[in-house]
Amino acid sequence: MLEIIDVSRSFGDFRALDQVNLKIESGEFFTLLGPSGCGKTTLLRCIAGFEQIDSGKILLDGRPLTDIAPEKRPIHTVFQSYALFPHMTVAENIAFPLRMAKLDKTEISRRVAEVLEDVRLPDKANHYPDALSGGQKQRIAIARALVNRPRLLLLDEPLSALDAKLREQMQIELINLQQEVGITFIYVTHDQGEALALSHRIAVMNQGNISQIDEPSVIYSYPKNRFVADFIGQCNLIEGRLEGWESGWRFAIPGLDSIPVQNNNEAFSSGQDCALSLRPEKIRLASRLDASPDECLFSGTVHDMLYLGDVTVYIVELGNGLQVEALLANSAPGRTRLFEKGDAVQIAWRHDAGHLVN
Repeated sequence: MLEIIDVSRSFGDFRALDQVNLKIESGEFFTLLGPSGCGKTTLLRCIAGFEQIDSGKILLDGRPLTDIAPEKRPIHTVFQSYALFPHMTVAENIAFPLRMAKLDKTEISRRVAEVLEDVRLPDKANHYPDALSGGQKQRIAIARALVNRPRLLLLDEPLSALDAKLREQMQIELINLQQEVGITFIYVTHDQGEALALSHRIAVMNQGNISQIDEPSVIYSYPKNRFVADFIGQCNLIEGRLEGWESGWRFAIPGLDSIPVQNNNEAFSSGQDCALSLRPEKIRLASRLDASPDECLFSGTVHDMLYLGDVTVYIVELGNGLQVEALLANSAPGRTRLFEKGDAVQIAWRHDAGHLVN
């Protein structure tokens, strides 16, 4: 549906986008994810027409968008600030783009009622924005963007101003809404958890380039490079050297034993330095462990800990000084019994739990 072909954009000496290429399919919930300054908002603004590209092409249904003015594009943007008119009622805010398009009053009323049902706020039509909660304002902003049925809906960090509990509720609302209306959503965020929860596919951006495009589960479990592994969620990055053996692959960690690994990255061959990306939840931790033959086992001490209620994150220091983060669910009944700093513990993980990155 949407093709970005070799798109570049610079601001003086700063190259915000560097020959970006991606394809987004009809009906997809697609997220642009990355740290501040990576180019994700610039790319969104280029699609909307608020920024001109220096080179490349942007095609919608095979037709170039570059020479079409922003207001003429079948695209709408929802901003973090909601941008609702305070002197207009909810119904008047939603009807505004339809009035600009000179639709008749009957059609405007029908569409406003329809889209208020979509966002589950049919009883708020005559309220003013200052009488609404943050979540309700965001839904009205989305309703206004949907009312004239755009081909694409662009959302620029729309939930970042909401508190954590409301954000979670709105994430579920957005997923359901996108499925109901069937419109392609392109969503910009720096929040990894939000991107993983919402998206059909994610493009992870860094320094004006796309580091990886994939489904959330693939990006999380099989990051393409060290940046993606480190940026998406919590991740241990253990440096070492890959070694080939008759029975498979081993990973030599300086100051520790070599361990069996699964080499599912064709870029690496025997003798290469690389890193093992290992998620904390893949690691077992206890005072003493009986490791199975397909597990790697190490002894260490608790260097630090972070109690988060449902889980506790432990930083375990191994014999060579390497610090590994492990996560324990606080699922036992009664008050959680925690390890203390300095406690001797053992950690273990399956040989195929990690993923090799540069």
